This record gives sequence, structure tokens and C-alpha cells, in this order.
Amino acid sequence: MREFDFPVDRPHAKSVNQTYADMRRLQVSAAVLAVLLAAGAVALWLAGHIWTTVVAVVLAVAALSCLWVVVWVPRKVGSIESLYAKSPLVPAVVSEVHPRAVTLLALIDIAKHGGAEHDGPIYALVTRNTPIQGRKPVVGERVPSVALLDDRTRGDKSPVWQMVSPMPIWWGTRDKAVLARAEAAIGEQEWNYLSERISQSEQVRTSPDQRLAIEPEDLPDFLR
Repeated sequence: MREFDFPVDRPHAKSVNQTYADMRRLQVSAAVLAVLLAAGAVALWLAGHIWTTVVAVVLAVAALSCLWVVVWVPRKVGSIESLYAKSPLVPAVVSEVHPRAVTLLALIDIAKHGGAEHDGPIYALVTRNTPIQGRKPVVGERVPSVALLDDRTRGDKSPVWQMVSPMPIWWGTRDKAVLARAEAAIGEQEWNYLSERISQSEQVRTSPDQRLAIEPEDLPDFLR
């Protein structure tokens, strides 16, 4: 695992980090749904009929589940600082520019290391779409990132992570020196290898989970 430490600019991260924004949207949606379900439960309870009482209890349980999601999400995801600290540094490049968004193409080792089944790397090309923020980037632009690796369910026995996504370093800092240091920490061979596969971006983007595993025999020696 290639680690990269830097001081996270929290105000900047809160304003531009899409991972944080996705988490907040999920929390807000769950909270709004909880309120609606609770209101429906109260209305049905006050109706006083047997069937409305039963439905009211079901809605109340659903409302509590939504409230649990509001509390659980930040604990599951963790702080922005912890995400950057525990996630490996990976290369990513701008592979497609759309009218209102860009596609990032990243090279990520998706293997769960330390398990008995598989200890070697399993590389994949992974894409992530993100809204354009600030100036419009160009295809091929380097975007040093960290790889967010997680499972949808606990105890998953797969040798690879179920959820994989790049999170740009610049979402955590505006310091150009930090960004330059992150880019330099990634080998030039990796940058070149990824740039040569920009033409596969659409194929990766339209694949399940927006990722495409690279066959071991197709890997260059420096990635084996």
C-alpha cells in the first residue's frame, strides 16, 4: 500500500469533496424520509382502526431505520481525514470531458491483501464521474488520488473489494506543493500506462461498478 500523508483542508474539502457531498445527500434524504414516515405513522395511529394501527407501527419502524441511517453513514464512511489517511495513493487521469462533468480513469489494486486466498495484486481500471468545478480540465490531465476500498456487506469473502472509487487529492487540499508531491510519489511508468488506456474509458464507465479488471498476463512487469 502506497500511503500519502498531508494536512487536509477541512473547509475546502467540505465545499468540493464529492464523497463528503454524497454522504450528506444520503443523510438528508434519510432524514426527510424519516419525517414523512413518522408523520404518516402518527396520522394512521390517530385514525384508530386496527389496520391503520398496524400500518402505523410498520411506518414507525421504517422511520427509525431511516434515522439509524443518518447516524450510521458518517460512522461507516469516517472523517475526510481518515479516508485520506487509510486509503492508498493511486494514479488517475481525466479521460473524458462532458458538458457538465468529467470522467476520471484510475489504476487501482482492488485485491484484499493479507487473505489466505490471494496475496498478489489484482489491478483494474476504474472510472468515476464528477461535476466540473472551477476551470474545465483537459483529457490526459493527471489527478493524483486515493483509492476508496470497501464492501457493501460485512464478512464478504471475495478476494476483491466490492466498492472501489478514486478520490482526488485536490478534493482535500488547495496546496499546489502537496499536489505536486502526490504526483511525484507515483511512478512515471504508472502514469504512462494509465494514459495509454484512456481510449478504454467509455468501456470501463459502462461496465458493472465502473471497473474493468486487467488480466495478469496483460500487466507490465513493473505492476506484477
